[in-house]
Amino acid sequence: MTSENPLLNRYSLVKGAARRARQLQSGAEPMVPTKSMKACRVAQDEILQGHVSFKVSPAEHKAEETPQEPEV
Repeated sequence: MTSENPLLNRYSLVKGAARRARQLQSGAEPMVPTKSMKACRVAQDEILQGHVSFKVSPAEHKAEETPQEPEV
């Protein structure tokens, strides 16, 4: 994932929203006013409005691109 396109794909968005939702559930204050009480919805709104960004390390990015074979 690059800084030019923080929402490279839906998987990255979900992964980032899940991390932010855990922060919200642990007591972090929401960065946007919202009617929703659900941490996941608040996290998605924050990301889509540009208040929260996230980065994927090169190792994680490479793992997303490389399909792994199932273990037998």
